Amino acid sequence: MAGWTVESPQRLTLQGPVTRLDVRLLSGRLNVVAADGPTRVDITYVARRPVLVDHSDGRLTIRQERGRSWSDALRWLRSLHRYPRVDVSVAVPADVLADLGLGAGAVVVSGLRRQTTVDIAAGQITLMGLRGTTSAKITSGPVEALGVRGDLTLETVSGEVIIADSAADRVRAQTVSGAITCDFDNPRRSEIRLTTISGSIIVRVREDSDLAVRLNTASGRITSGFPQVRGSTFPLPNSEGVLGDGEGKLWASATSGSIALLARAVDDESEELP
Repeated sequence: MAGWTVESPQRLTLQGPVTRLDVRLLSGRLNVVAADGPTRVDITYVARRPVLVDHSDGRLTIRQERGRSWSDALRWLRSLHRYPRVDVSVAVPADVLADLGLGAGAVVVSGLRRQTTVDIAAGQITLMGLRGTTSAKITSGPVEALGVRGDLTLETVSGEVIIADSAADRVRAQTVSGAITCDFDNPRRSEIRLTTISGSIIVRVREDSDLAVRLNTASGRITSGFPQVRGSTFPLPNSEGVLGDGEGKLWASATSGSIALLARAVDDESEELP
């Protein structure tokens, strides 16, 4: 077992395998990237609370302690808006299991291919090129997923969800107050479910997509760039239809907000991702 207490900028190179990454930081910036070679931890900024790093039995833990008294808890809550308090970058193998938590700040994760979980109270989340199972939850702030495949779940209470260049097999995106904007890359046999309480939904799919589509809103307008998806206003605004063979499913629902389904032209010169 190896352990470090980091109170000033420091770069650590770990010896031995890393199969799991657990991060719990109070506030600041966290960047996790898949990379070849030994696992590296680069801490470029540390404020008052040190960063504790432990490596044992393939598990890498990076954390800060909040403190145990009520005064410590209140001080932590008041400090959330003043991030960055730490700035941490981690390079790990692509097949690592990652569980990342941050009180407030920004998290960027790229290249992981197995299982990734991100949970933030306030700030923003950016996910790039992930595979496997990905889950991201944020209370206040946006979450963005770019080029993500596999199983994708995104949740925000107050904030926007953006999904681009995605060919995920399963997508769940949910907001309480915020818009959902998606651009899917030929989602054959995909299952896509988009839900917002108060906000709009914009979905763009390729013209050659194979999807059974169902769109409904309690208070809002539905527009479609596909003639196959026809609308009705009784008893509530809704549209249904089948694109191509209908092998996949697209379901979008807004309680208070509009829904738009857009058609994207097929680029014949582009090659489908494997």
